Amino acid sequence: MSSNKLQRAIQWLGRFTRLLVGMPDYEQYVALRKANHPGEPVMSQKEFFRERQEARYGKRQCNTRCC
Repeated sequence: MSSNKLQRAIQWLGRFTRLLVGMPDYEQYVALRKANHPGEPVMSQKEFFRERQEARYGKRQCNTRCC
């Protein structure tokens, strides 16, 4: 297997694993943002992760009856 194919397979496996456990894919976000909204600002990786966590779990609001 060529090194290029191996590298792509490793990248795909990484993306698949992150999706499997619900982690957002920052690299894909950056690529899509640059392609669809050129010239507009791109969030840092820390900002992106925080925004995705808030979108998924809410802004520290409990949605269950535990609180």
